[in-house]
Amino acid sequence: MGEAKRREELGLPPRKKKLVKSDSKNKLNQIFNKYPYFPYILGISVLTILIIDLVYYYK
Repeated sequence: MGEAKRREELGLPPRKKKLVKSDSKNKLNQIFNKYPYFPYILGISVLTILIIDLVYYYK
């Protein structure tokens, strides 16, 4: 028996959905929490750009 049916039989109102409040006001932390692989992609891309720039500098 599902919870909704049980609550209805007991005469209780439907359960309210809990809202998740964001404690962090820093947008960068929110992005890193949403996409945990993003720092790795960012680091590898910056490292690649620096290596390419170094190669062109010594050409």
